[in-house]
Amino acid sequence: MAVYRVCVTTGPYLRAGTLDNISVTLVGTCGESPKQLLDRLGRDFAPGSVQKYKVRCSAELGEVLLLRLHKERYAFFPKDSWYCSCICVTAPDGTRSHFPCYQWIEGYCTIELRPGTAKTICQDSLPLLLDHRKRELQGRQECYRWKVYAPGFPGMIDVSSFEEMETDKKFALTKMTPRADPGDSSGNRYLPGFPMKIDFPSLMHMEPNIRYSATKTASLLFNAIPASVGMKLRGLLDRKGSWKKLDDIRNIFWCHKTVISEYVMEHWCEDPFFGYQYLNGVNPVMLHCLSSLPNKLPITNDMVAPLLGPDTCLQTELERGNIFLADYWILAEAPVHCLNGRPQYVAAPLCLLWLNPQGALVPLAIQLSQTPGPESPIFLPTDSYWDWLLAKTWVRNSEFLVHENNTHFLCTHLLCEAFAMATLRQLPLCHPIYKLLLPHTRYTLQVNTIARATLLNPEGLVDKVTSVGRQGLLYLMSTALAHFTYTDFCLPDSLRARGVLAIPNYHYRDDGLRIWAAIESFVSEIVGYYYLSDASVQQDSELQAWVGEIFAWAFLGRESSGFPRRLCTPGELVKFLTAIIFNCSAQHAAVNSGQYWDGRARSGMRKELVLPLWPADSTGVGSLQHDFGAWMPNTPSSMRQPPPQTKGTATLKSYLDTLPEVNVTCNNLLLFWLVSQEPKDQRPLGTYPDEHFTEEAPQRSIAAFQNRLAQISREIRERNQGLELPYAYLDPPLIENSVSI
Repeated sequence: MAVYRVCVTTGPYLRAGTLDNISVTLVGTCGESPKQLLDRLGRDFAPGSVQKYKVRCSAELGEVLLLRLHKERYAFFPKDSWYCSCICVTAPDGTRSHFPCYQWIEGYCTIELRPGTAKTICQDSLPLLLDHRKRELQGRQECYRWKVYAPGFPGMIDVSSFEEMETDKKFALTKMTPRADPGDSSGNRYLPGFPMKIDFPSLMHMEPNIRYSATKTASLLFNAIPASVGMKLRGLLDRKGSWKKLDDIRNIFWCHKTVISEYVMEHWCEDPFFGYQYLNGVNPVMLHCLSSLPNKLPITNDMVAPLLGPDTCLQTELERGNIFLADYWILAEAPVHCLNGRPQYVAAPLCLLWLNPQGALVPLAIQLSQTPGPESPIFLPTDSYWDWLLAKTWVRNSEFLVHENNTHFLCTHLLCEAFAMATLRQLPLCHPIYKLLLPHTRYTLQVNTIARATLLNPEGLVDKVTSVGRQGLLYLMSTALAHFTYTDFCLPDSLRARGVLAIPNYHYRDDGLRIWAAIESFVSEIVGYYYLSDASVQQDSELQAWVGEIFAWAFLGRESSGFPRRLCTPGELVKFLTAIIFNCSAQHAAVNSGQYWDGRARSGMRKELVLPLWPADSTGVGSLQHDFGAWMPNTPSSMRQPPPQTKGTATLKSYLDTLPEVNVTCNNLLLFWLVSQEPKDQRPLGTYPDEHFTEEAPQRSIAAFQNRLAQISREIRERNQGLELPYAYLDPPLIENSVSI
């Protein structure tokens, strides 16, 4: 008689326990055990519980290869979900095998788990295990299906596939109720208190292992509803027409001010702060260094001489590498939209900036179209105050459109969704790359489904706040993806190609490169454990299917993008994985998430950064988009008058009549609030509470990665103590592991 000891851990989450019967079968190289019911006195599988059982066999089973987990009805109780964290099996000779699970199991079914040792398909030789890998991926591919949202878009998850899955599918652990027909517009309707329509049916059906936890869902609603209802009660969401004066805008989020949002309100119209935002604002990826001016921007030295001063000239500054361009060419043919029944306007500006001797980046000249001529004047800092401010505000409007649609939603949310889909569809649980990437896909499919149901749907928030509307969004994203390259995707390559490695006070670059290096070192160690040669990469058919699916569905098979469709060396794999993890975590934090301040510190004193806590006091919460966007003139979502074709006509009244109307402004700030408030249930970069890797070597690498990130955090916080405007958006404890909001 051989006795195996089985230890079962249930997750600590709300409603993670189950009353269903749980049984196990152990499958070894020498046979399999009888099916053993796991039953002790009292409730066995309560949330957070760790229960021990014995499984008796007539003889030893040899090496345990699989653990079958059976979930069946108990008495008259209805079926319920169970979150199984992991199972540990101790053989009669004392050998311990860990079986990571970390998933919700719904309905009555049997699933099969492998020991936690990571293995590529080349390292498996037993037919039983090879067949298990194949069946697992077949089940996942049935569950997670691709869908084309719009032509030229990366592939997305087809949430309608979840309703079709049966409870007893071995690997597609989901059961959903029928949903409304996707073409039924009745599902797209208003929710009381919210200004936009919401596609409710698409939110009702989400596979349990990718949807928000109850904690995160409650926190998201807690953030969203008071902000929206508060504006509604004050009549702001229904008030049309221009703002009477700029100071009135301060009162929208009067109780949600931060140190940085206050700074923005005071300095938004100053040229040095305008330039600073290109380095450390919400869209720090636009600048390109120029060695010569493009023909479409006919600026002469005489135009800019008053700003450059007598000791230099435009040509000299070009040769020194001190002239930079932000080019919004992509907006030149963007369709426009109507808000409140009135047409809106879009510009495609060219903004020339100069790195002055004091190390400040300041605007030199602005042309509001891609075509020079008499009707496209070049605006200069020497023009009248309102002419120059209006030109800069047009640039800030273009910044909003390019940032929100492309830098933020396309290049982080949508691409990371494609990475998550390919990982779920092509890599089995035992694959080392699956174990590495899974934490960086957490909640991404859910948050993007929410975004499509609330922001991108017809008459959603995008249609309520932007000058391009949903159709313009589709145009901008498809056009941007058609021009997106592997160089753009990889931070060090992008910085080098844009010629911005030497700009001082570029904290996004400095912090980003340090985090990139930490991720690269970590990934290099993990890859080194499992891929010892070029052949080991080339012969991993699952890995090649994974990268091929990303190439086909994320980048639409476009060879000119430079993205790999096949990986040939461990070095290529390391670079690709580093870029994916960086963009799923740090890059998203840099363009969306933000910092949390101790708002109780006295005014005028240096504030100390604290870890994210929620709720906090009303002035203690800040995020990048809220910080820089709460003052609407700094980030207007639409413009109501066409770009000026002559100088000397701008006034305060014409400026206010160009800015978004009151209700559009409030809808826009509600958008910033929703996408910036990180709910509870966060997992900062490098935090891996689910132990998918069970071997000592990768666990040591995880610990070393965490130590590197802690050192980077100390360096960032020490630097920020000396900055007038601290930059903490890439402080590792404030970076979420994945795109989850």
